[in-house]
Amino acid sequence: MKKSNIAKSPKTHKIINNHPVLLYPLATEKTIRLMESENKLIFIVGLTSTKLEIKRAIEKEFNVKVQTVTTQIDPAGKKRAYVRFAEGSPAIDVATKLGLM
Repeated sequence: MKKSNIAKSPKTHKIINNHPVLLYPLATEKTIRLMESENKLIFIVGLTSTKLEIKRAIEKEFNVKVQTVTTQIDPAGKKRAYVRFAEGSPAIDVATKLGLM
């Protein structure tokens, strides 16, 4: 059976404007810790999304500067993007816009 390239989001996650690259932000204790200590947020993204597509989508959607994007596919088959924001763009501001804080 062929897997879909779009992760299914539970009803508790806030979908980001039906975006083809960014599916939803991940809100866990680890995410909050990374946001405070390393200026990072974690997003669940489409499996075929590239780092450059993720970076451009976040910069366009939230009007911030992204320093780096790293990706990881978790055991459930969902792709996570760890996004580090530039010094002038605090991750907590993006989290507030998303309703995580």
